[in-house]
Amino acid sequence: MEAIFEKSQLGKPLIIAGPCSVESPEQFMSTITPLVNQGIEIIRGGIWKPRTRPGSFEGLGSIALPWIQDSKKQLRFKFATEVASARHVEEALKHGVDIFWIGARSTVNPFTVQEIAESLRGTSIPVMIKNPVNADLSLWIGAVERIQKAGISDIAVIHRGFSNFRDVVHRNSPLWQIAVEFRTYFPDMMMINDPSHISGKRSLVPIIAQKALDLNFDGLMIESHYTPDLAWSDAEQQLTPEDLQLLLQNLKTRKVRFESQETLNQLEEIRHQIDQADHDLLEALHRRMELVEKIGEYKKLNNVAVLQMERWKEIFKTRPEWAEKLAINPELIQEIFGLLHQESIRKQTEILDRK
Repeated sequence: MEAIFEKSQLGKPLIIAGPCSVESPEQFMSTITPLVNQGIEIIRGGIWKPRTRPGSFEGLGSIALPWIQDSKKQLRFKFATEVASARHVEEALKHGVDIFWIGARSTVNPFTVQEIAESLRGTSIPVMIKNPVNADLSLWIGAVERIQKAGISDIAVIHRGFSNFRDVVHRNSPLWQIAVEFRTYFPDMMMINDPSHISGKRSLVPIIAQKALDLNFDGLMIESHYTPDLAWSDAEQQLTPEDLQLLLQNLKTRKVRFESQETLNQLEEIRHQIDQADHDLLEALHRRMELVEKIGEYKKLNNVAVLQMERWKEIFKTRPEWAEKLAINPELIQEIFGLLHQESIRKQTEILDRK
């Protein structure tokens, strides 16, 4: 059986699209017919919908599975749905579902992932694994390993963002650095971005989708509904099939490799300059830590407390201001100096504890 989740050698992103939830045979066919006609070969749809609070629409359940079978007799596509238990797996396999995904609320629970993994043992069905709700890289890696140990080899992961109460822009904070770090553990595994769940509103979906392609993601999973405002779930983030087609036409894919040796040589020269700049930064940090140790010795000699709030406030006020004058992101600098100051406090405390 040919693997579904193999990276394209041409850099062409895999596109998965479809409604958040399967609501009726009419809604499903009205949505997916134009998608399939656009050339989308994998259709997504929620059969079971794990919701945060009771009372929300939690999917129609197994009653919708025969509708999927009927629609596949009329149109050629592969169908993907979320499974959150062994019963879901059994029902979906019985009705010919082609691809499963494990949702963010399941990935966060190793017991749930293990139950799903055991129910998949002996099958060869492709599986996608979403990142956990919270920003825990180990849980995401662990979920992949559990599915692999069950004998499943056709695996992709889905970056759908992370819960973050401080983010007022996104429904789920993208925290791109976690997705990038995940790829260092599984460099050959397809990573698919879910701009619908990251954005939470359709106006942001194109922005997130393009950002994902700029970061060399392998595909996109986007929610689409023929009448999004009437959708029973996730109405604000779904696109009409027509808007989705326009989005896909406007996306820019990036080259995976450099085509000329001259361009590669120029890049290597710039990288060499970055290496030198990084070395200079580390020497400056070394010098800073030497000064921190002197301050620690002085405080110990004079019986002065390590944490001086006025100094803390001064650093967090002035460093971002200096950064802005140098056209550097002040939030980045505030985060960096927060870490530096924590390390300074740690070193000074260590000095005070010495006998």
